Amino acid sequence: MTSAAAVGKRRGSRYGVDVTPALTALAALREGNRRFVAELGEAGPVRTRRRELPAGQEPFAIILGCSDARVPAEIVFDQGLGDLFVIRVAGNIVAPSQVGSVEFAAAAFGTRLVVVLGHSDCGAIHATLEQLARPSREQSPNLRSIVNRIRPAVEGLIERGAGGDRGALVDQAVRANIRMSADHLRHGSEALEQAIERDGLLVVGAEYSLESGVVDFFDGVPPAAAPAK
Repeated sequence: MTSAAAVGKRRGSRYGVDVTPALTALAALREGNRRFVAELGEAGPVRTRRRELPAGQEPFAIILGCSDARVPAEIVFDQGLGDLFVIRVAGNIVAPSQVGSVEFAAAAFGTRLVVVLGHSDCGAIHATLEQLARPSREQSPNLRSIVNRIRPAVEGLIERGAGGDRGALVDQAVRANIRMSADHLRHGSEALEQAIERDGLLVVGAEYSLESGVVDFFDGVPPAAAPAK
């Protein structure tokens, strides 16, 4: 696997960090796929699993996670090809397309676990806080639609006086947003409500720590499934 450090970057961008030119990034993806295909030619579990997948998939969990490049669900949970049905969107928000994707996987594959996976220091949470503090008309309508999905969770915290410590506010907002998305899936879709009531579908909320790598399943986990202390 090639890390970002191995991909050529250009300095001095307006983003304040090194930026990989588009064609360099495209070349890195092509080379990565060539390595992947080459590895499939070697005997081993990946090759065997890859040959099984064209016939269909049987993911055992649905992950609705943030698009942040530091939180790839398959790596975080140490899973392989075909194991997870992953939906990623900035801020792990729930909009109609995300609900529909979860409905599809639950109905088509019989998958019975849905995890809303947020993470510490989420950029979408920061963007929402900035927009609330200093509203900007320059924000695109599409980005604003993400912020507006997160806004109710953050506004509630600020109204309750949690805005004094910015770091603590971000931490609380990350979890509040995860809970809100999980609740939306539990109660905002007739198909999913029926799957919960009749088929044992479980929707839980979890936070991935960028610092430790630990995933804390903190919302919606039945007491019997909670880890022993």
